[in-house]
Amino acid sequence: MQHMLALPGGEQIPYQLIRRARRTIGMKITSDGLVVHAPLRLRHAELETLLCSKAAWITSKLKSRQATALPVFTWHDGAELQLLGQPLTLRITQAARNSNPKREGSELRLATSNIDDHAQIARKVLLWLQKEARTDFAKRLAILAAKLGEAMPALFLSNARTRWGSCNSRREIRLNWRLIQAHPALINYVIAHELAHLREMNHSARFWAVVASIYPDYRQAEQLLKSCSQQLYRLG
Repeated sequence: MQHMLALPGGEQIPYQLIRRARRTIGMKITSDGLVVHAPLRLRHAELETLLCSKAAWITSKLKSRQATALPVFTWHDGAELQLLGQPLTLRITQAARNSNPKREGSELRLATSNIDDHAQIARKVLLWLQKEARTDFAKRLAILAAKLGEAMPALFLSNARTRWGSCNSRREIRLNWRLIQAHPALINYVIAHELAHLREMNHSARFWAVVASIYPDYRQAEQLLKSCSQQLYRLG
C-alpha cells in the first residue's frame, strides 16, 4: 500500500508499506523508492514517528540511489538485453507483417510493420523472455528439488518489483521472470532458497542449512544478486 511520509523538514516522501507478522520495522530502498515492512499491530502514527527519526538515513539512501540510477531502458534496434548472464542484442527490422522474436546466436531478431511502436516491441520481447524463463526455471526447479529429495512443486512466474521469489504452504513457488537475465548461478540460488522453504518457512539457522545442502555458495550468490538487481529490474 502506498503512503506519504512527511519529514520534519517539510519534505514529502512516498513509501510502500507492507504489513507482516514480524516484531521489528524493516526499511529498504528499491527501484520504486522506500519500502517499509512493519508489524501487523503497530499503529500507523507510531510507525511514522519511527520513520521520521530515520529521516537522515532515508534521504541519504534515496539520493545515493538516484545518483547511481541506470538510464531508462529504450526499445530500439541495437538495444542490449541479457539472457542467462550473456549479452543479447535486439535487432529490429521493418517488415510487411509482424513476427515473434527469434534468437539467432547472440541476437534476438524481431520483424515489425512499425519500428516506432515501442510498446508493441516491448510486449513481444517481454513475452519471449517470460516464455524462456518458464522453460529454464522448470528444468532447474526439477533438478534442485530432486537434489533436496522433494517432489516437484508447482511453478508460477512472478512480476514482483521487490522480490525474486516466494514459496507458500501449498507448495507453490513463484520466481520473478526477470531472473532469466541473470547468470545461471544466481537463478539456482533463488530456486534453492525457495525450495528450502518447503522444509522451513522461516529464515532460521535450520533454513540456511537446508539452502547450503543444495547450494553451498549461497552467501556469494546472494551478494551478487543484490549488486545486479538494479540492472535486472530495468525491464518491464
